This record gives sequence, structure tokens and C-alpha cells, in this order.
Amino acid sequence: MEAFAEHLAVERGRSPHTVRAYVGDVRDLLAAARSRGGGDPADVDLALLRAWLSGEARAVPDAVAGARGPRAAPGPAARATTARRAASARAFTAWLARTGAAGADAGVRLRAPRLSGALPGVLAAGAVAQVLAAAEEAAEEGGPVALRDAAALELLYATGVRVGELVGLDVDDVDRSRWTVRVMGKGAKERVVPFGAPADAALGRWLGRGRPALAGPRSGSALLLGARGGRLDQRAVRGVVERISGKVVSRHVTPHTLRHSAATHLLDGGADLRSVQELLGHASLATTQLYTHVSVERLRSSYHQAHPRA
Repeated sequence: MEAFAEHLAVERGRSPHTVRAYVGDVRDLLAAARSRGGGDPADVDLALLRAWLSGEARAVPDAVAGARGPRAAPGPAARATTARRAASARAFTAWLARTGAAGADAGVRLRAPRLSGALPGVLAAGAVAQVLAAAEEAAEEGGPVALRDAAALELLYATGVRVGELVGLDVDDVDRSRWTVRVMGKGAKERVVPFGAPADAALGRWLGRGRPALAGPRSGSALLLGARGGRLDQRAVRGVVERISGKVVSRHVTPHTLRHSAATHLLDGGADLRSVQELLGHASLATTQLYTHVSVERLRSSYHQAHPRA
């Protein structure tokens, strides 16, 4: 597992979060293999992989099975989770074959269910403006944490970055003279993303008054800091978004909601797909094209409301 984790991190450039998820999946897969009598990674074959993905082959701890009797296998995982588990298994079996631990790549024919392509709900531009206004109002009345919260929300919407990318930003990644931020995305791919005047103003207040008040020995070069001076974590950002948005909108809002909203509003405003792809850090244009469905639905709704022959 240590060697596989190193392969993922060093050779394939996967993020620490992805490495943890893949290693966890593979541990579960190997436990399922052991429960079927397999004692070696080479015993992982296509039949086992398919049974494992479908939920038919799951390891049951002996203590649990002995105390309570056989446990029913859980139902099929959500499509997104199943797709990730399939990707974990394929990465592992390919690595086994390449390193000689297995004779052939058992996962090369493994297929995962197609993702539905459904996107989380998108906030209207007016609703996003209300959320950001609420954050700004709190920053005017509050202390350094409120200044940080306002800067975080402005950056999430202005740049469309993922929450993991946001908390990974360092002070030197922000170029306020050019209104750009350098982002390290998935697969250790770097991109430069612009932001606008409101985000720049929020950053200026945070860097000028907020960050110096929280900075300490644990701060390092982190752009956004927690209340104790360490780098802000993803869970805290999610809490900030939910708390502030909950004051002004009725629906549940997450950092990813702001990312999807930013992409949709860009397309609604006339931005081309390639530019939005670059801004979001999508490896494939097909991923970015999902947002066109949202825009088309809005166009259709407006057409039916406004056209006399609709």
C-alpha cells in the first residue's frame, strides 16, 4: 500500500485527498479478496472486481459476523462513488501488472456506470450577490475572521476554484497588480485565473487588517488562515459558505455551488467554452459542456415566457 500510494502521489501527481481515497478503496478490495480465499494481490481478477463494485463482495469482520450472524452486503454505492472505486481498482491493477506483481492487468476491461452528468443547483446572479453582500456586511462589523470569510467567498465565486484549491493558496499566489491568482489544480496542473474588483477589495482588507491579526508560527505562507493561525481547512470553508448563505437564501449552498454558478454565469454572459474550461481547470471540454445544459434550460424558459408564439 505504501508503494502504491507513492506511485499515485509521485508518478501520477494525484492529490493527497485522491491518494487517501484510492488507497482506502484498494484496502477494501483486498479485504474482499481475502474473504473469498485470495491471499495475494495477483488473485484479484475481473470477476472479483465486478462483484466488489456491485456490492456482492465485501469483507465482513469475523467478530461482527460471529456475534451477529452473516451481514447482508450493502446496496450499490452512489454512481459517483462507484465510478471512483472503479478508477481506484483500475489504477491498482495497472500498477500491479507494470511492477510484475500480477501477470496481467485484470482491470483493463472493468467498466463503471456512467455518471448522470447532473449538476448541483445553480444560484441566480442576484442570489449570489445577496450572499456576497451578507459576507461584506459581516466583514464591516466583525473582526479578522469575518474579513477572511468575505475574501474566501469572493474568491470562490470570482475564480470558480475548487474548495481544495482555495485553501491551498499561498500569499505569493495572488498578484493584485494583475488581478490574477495562480492555482494548483488536479494532477498538479497549474493555471492562472483572473478575478475582479470586488474580490480584490476583499483580499486587500483581509491581507491588510485580517491576516496580520491571525498570523502566527503555524501560518507559513498560507493565504487564508483559521482562527488559531494555521492554514484554513476545507471543512471550515464549507461551514462559512453554509452559514452566510443560510442568512439570505433558502436553499443549501456549498463551495461547489458557487463554482457551478460562476461557470454558468460566465456562459450566460457570452464566455466561450474553452475560456471557461481553462478557468475551471477541466481536463476535458466535455466536462465544461455540462454547463451548457443549464444555460440552454434558462434560454428555453425565457423563450417560453417572452416569445408571443412560444
